[in-house]
Amino acid sequence: MNQAHRNIAEAKAGPEFGPGGALRAQVGEHGRVHLDRWLPFILLHRGDEPADGLARRVAIESPAYLVWSPEDDAAAMDVLDQIGAAAAEAAGGRLLVITLDDHQVEHVGEGTQDLPMFMAEVGAGDQGDVGRAAGALERALHEIEIDLRKCKVSRVPFAPLLPASFDRLLNGIEGVQRLSLRIPQIHRSSDGREFPAIRHELSTRIGDALLRTGCAFLDDGRGHAPAHYRALGRSAYLAAARKADRQLDRIARSFDFLLSVSPIDTAKALDRFIAEGEQKPPRFHYRPLTVDPDIAKRDLYAIDFRQLEDPLLEQLLGEKRHELDSQLTMLATRNTPAFHAASVFQYGTVARELLDDAHAILAAETRRRPAGDAVGAMELAHAIDELSARYRQVDPSFAPDIQVRDDVAGLMVSGPKIFIGSDSVVPAQRVNALLAHEVSIHLLTHFNGAAQGLTIFRTGLAGYEGIQEGLGVFAEWATGGLTSARLRLLAARVVAVDALQQGAGFIEVYRLLNRDHGFSRRGAFGIAARIFRSGGFAKDAIYLRGFRAVLALVAAGKPLAPFWLGKIAEAHVPAIEELLQRGLVQPPRFTPLFLEDDDSSSRIAKLRKAKSFAEMISGE
Repeated sequence: MNQAHRNIAEAKAGPEFGPGGALRAQVGEHGRVHLDRWLPFILLHRGDEPADGLARRVAIESPAYLVWSPEDDAAAMDVLDQIGAAAAEAAGGRLLVITLDDHQVEHVGEGTQDLPMFMAEVGAGDQGDVGRAAGALERALHEIEIDLRKCKVSRVPFAPLLPASFDRLLNGIEGVQRLSLRIPQIHRSSDGREFPAIRHELSTRIGDALLRTGCAFLDDGRGHAPAHYRALGRSAYLAAARKADRQLDRIARSFDFLLSVSPIDTAKALDRFIAEGEQKPPRFHYRPLTVDPDIAKRDLYAIDFRQLEDPLLEQLLGEKRHELDSQLTMLATRNTPAFHAASVFQYGTVARELLDDAHAILAAETRRRPAGDAVGAMELAHAIDELSARYRQVDPSFAPDIQVRDDVAGLMVSGPKIFIGSDSVVPAQRVNALLAHEVSIHLLTHFNGAAQGLTIFRTGLAGYEGIQEGLGVFAEWATGGLTSARLRLLAARVVAVDALQQGAGFIEVYRLLNRDHGFSRRGAFGIAARIFRSGGFAKDAIYLRGFRAVLALVAAGKPLAPFWLGKIAEAHVPAIEELLQRGLVQPPRFTPLFLEDDDSSSRIAKLRKAKSFAEMISGE
């Protein structure tokens, strides 16, 4: 008896199960059993294709499964005998056993326009818990649409799909009810070729349908079912997921993207520009790169996400890999025309509606506030530390690294660090708004994300920057510190990015801002320098774009709570809700303090009555 068999055998006398029923062990040579915890269902698959079968893939992406090859039947029988009765008892005396198999690949002649049948086969009776579960599975499969094709479902009597010895074993376990599913094979051609994107989508959608099935099995009207079917999904990360996340984080931390694309001599470049009569585009100097983009990309794509056994995590980490790839492409093309094209790929173009709002802001009469006291870099650092101390009263982990530096302009947050340009001067009336943006949004989401199980939540899910910067501007607005001058600055960035994308050069954009829109020489230069850094950076349009998006969410009555958990994009809200249901992420430790302010609450409440972006920001 090998060690895997010995572990399973010993579990009969003294359970090998971990807390809550967790179990993970090898079965024979090619099999594996995995129980995330005690659950009311388990998926079984017996197949000759341990690496390639879609049924096996669907099974191992579930929170409870046993998969094995025919040569491992004896070991699988031992395991099933061990876990079946225990799982049924833990689930309240009933356990749904779902046997999976792959539909036979339909032969389609070469050169024909015909496609393989998109057909699933559900085998089960119509009565009781299993009948209710089979009906839910049938409906969920009907909803699957891939490449404009909908899944057809054939309902048949239960098909064991396993040798008779397994049927006898399962029939002898009290509380076991059974269901079978033959899985469509539209991801595979008759000559053996595979279509990876279809395979991934199909396995993900079927896995989702099976969670619905488990929830329906429990839903007997007596309160046994969870509030959301995805609460039945995995509640713990595999070691493979944590490893892949750490590998991704190591690459992400090997370079500071914003510092790498930002000039170190903007103030000196302005002096040279003015001295030369504002006729020559400035030449900026940059920090040496701390990473070789080509080597980093090689390491990036060496990370194996196939072992995660969780489609949602695979999706989130895969999206982040593509974003890091895009950033590394920008670093590799810094100070070349290709940089701009790469930045457009990452941050997008300026939409007409956004540009119209920017022009409307710039055309509006400016309400200038009386000049007051100004705050310098060291005073800003002190104010940041004081606000951080208030968050530390909630949890001591809120401990940013505050740095006053000569080689940055303004304020910049990078991970747990906040950089303050040594020559920064901020009107005193703007300090609270600035801190709400930088500390209560950027730093807060970093420290909340750092408290989750994976580093990606503090590094930032792919595409998070738009909504993140939008939340920052929203914080300024909510605290009453989004002045007309600040709003004009954000609008000017949009206009400047659009001009860059239409082919304008530095001098044209500078003159557009200075002569046409009334910005000072220093102000126009600062905006143009941000837009043209590293070869043309499309990012600066996301501030106003993100602000509009956040206002629209609040006006529609949608909660902002998911965005405090970490650095996420709007598109990731459903994923975060699922991860919360599954217990894989936790509610945020910190929530923005400005939301507790009565004036901010009143200002936010009025948003729901506004009918346009202009009306939303009017009076602020």
